[in-house]
Amino acid sequence: MAEVVHMIDSEVFLAFSTYATIVVLKMMLMSFMTSYFRMTKKAFSNPEDTNLSAKASEDRKKLVRVDPDVERVRRCHLNDLENIVPFVVIGLLYALTGPDLSTALLHFRVFVGSRFVHTVAYVMAVPQPTRALAFAVGLFTTFSMAYRVLTTSLFL
Repeated sequence: MAEVVHMIDSEVFLAFSTYATIVVLKMMLMSFMTSYFRMTKKAFSNPEDTNLSAKASEDRKKLVRVDPDVERVRRCHLNDLENIVPFVVIGLLYALTGPDLSTALLHFRVFVGSRFVHTVAYVMAVPQPTRALAFAVGLFTTFSMAYRVLTTSLFL
């Protein structure tokens, strides 16, 4: 038990906690961005969401529609969910394997940077391959940490 307490008290774990919190907060803020786009574009997914924007039933039906900008932000948020959750789980396990602080910081910073670049490229419709490269860098970083976890725990 003392070893677990020591690992949690390490600089690597504290660094992981910081960077994981940053990307989770960024992912949570995507919900507000989606709401902002829905309100400004007046494109809602459910009739009851239109109550503040329209009074008449026919006007409300027109507001339940798909808007390309709203869908772009939603897809970006979904991509965050698909990538940040694995980073948090694998990153936690990685931090508990006792990696070198500089190597761990490199992994954490590269992942966080890639997610911010990915979001900007996605929301602002930056031409490819910017978004794809940002995605690939983040994915590779998570796989690199997973490899360390597997080689440390299973002695592969």
